[in-house]
Amino acid sequence: MSKKGDCWDNAVSESFFHTLKTELTHHENFQTKAEANEKIFEYIEIFYNRQRLHSSNNYMSPFEFEEKMLLKEIVA
Repeated sequence: MSKKGDCWDNAVSESFFHTLKTELTHHENFQTKAEANEKIFEYIEIFYNRQRLHSSNNYMSPFEFEEKMLLKEIVA
């Protein structure tokens, strides 16, 4: 942990939550907490991790990127 006020500690999570809000929650009106939980789970597990392309992963989804890295480890 760094000193108080250092924004770099949570930059990754802040970026993710900004993306989540921009791409999902600002466009939805959830009727119940259970509905919100379900939609957020679907967004993260189905779209964000398996379909959404990430520039930090050479424009691959996190799932594709991890699969590619695992194959490299097996071959090496």
